[in-house]
Amino acid sequence: MSITEPLHTALLAVAEACRVARAAQRNLKTLASLTKDDFSPVTLADFAAQAVVCLRLRAGLGEYALVAEESAGDLRDPARREIADAVTLAVKALWPNIDRAGVLAAIDEGNHDATASRYWTLDPIDGTKGFLRGGQYAVSLALIERGVVVAGVLGCPNLGLDFERSFDQPDPAGTLFYATRGGGAWCIPGLDVHATPHRLAITPGRPLGELRMCESVEAGHSRLDSASQVREFLQATGKPARLDSQCKYAVVARGQADAYLRLPTRRDYVEKIWDHAAGMLVAQEAGARVTDIDGRPLDFSLGAGLSANRGVVCAPPDLHPALLAAIARLES
Repeated sequence: MSITEPLHTALLAVAEACRVARAAQRNLKTLASLTKDDFSPVTLADFAAQAVVCLRLRAGLGEYALVAEESAGDLRDPARREIADAVTLAVKALWPNIDRAGVLAAIDEGNHDATASRYWTLDPIDGTKGFLRGGQYAVSLALIERGVVVAGVLGCPNLGLDFERSFDQPDPAGTLFYATRGGGAWCIPGLDVHATPHRLAITPGRPLGELRMCESVEAGHSRLDSASQVREFLQATGKPARLDSQCKYAVVARGQADAYLRLPTRRDYVEKIWDHAAGMLVAQEAGARVTDIDGRPLDFSLGAGLSANRGVVCAPPDLHPALLAAIARLES
């Protein structure tokens, strides 16, 4: 099977999941009324988006393996029937003939253990805080072969083409980003997979003093205070680009920012493959260098976790060494 066949299916899957997620984000108050225990509106959207992706992969590829965040076990609890029905209703917007059992079965197709030589990995909604805030989030799907990311698709429903638009102001069209190893990185305006794609290429040569970094809006698994210190070490005065999710990789890939740092909040924290696979490839194919904070390539051959790595540094090749040096100084 050529890479173009699974890539087309992946683009369709992500575009459809973006539509489901966007509808859920518009109806957060209604969804919140259904949630209980550890469930949240974003959890419902996670389930629905994952189901849609699995249904599309099954329809387009037949047999496939998927490593994803969610499983449908909790939705089978009779006490959560109303939640399962809400997820099913969201999926029916795109798959009208599906029933609740079919939705739950689709969600559970993401339970692969990352031991196959070829598998997909999915984060159905990356950027929980951004989603709940009405800001930036992403649907992230990547194909891994023998430990190497060979294709990736990022759906960014609220990220438009206008660089002047605030990240806090959702774009009504959104953008799809995709890449294949050795085939470049591309963006599609809107969520129409048939629209003409535009190639992405970063432009090196920005002085360190003008460096613009991507940062999360709120601290989570990355240390914002440490990122600020890195900027101080480099005497960088560029205004940070603050947004959530793997959209940060896309923002670097298209030249809207120069670097994305993910500095772990604790030494034992292990990044998940679905949080980085698609975004990393998009940035790399646009010309960025992506490593961990020790300068090692991200290793996707060890299962669902990036256990051989610490954090992430994504930047143009000419700026990357200075960022690693600043981080080493911070840790010394």
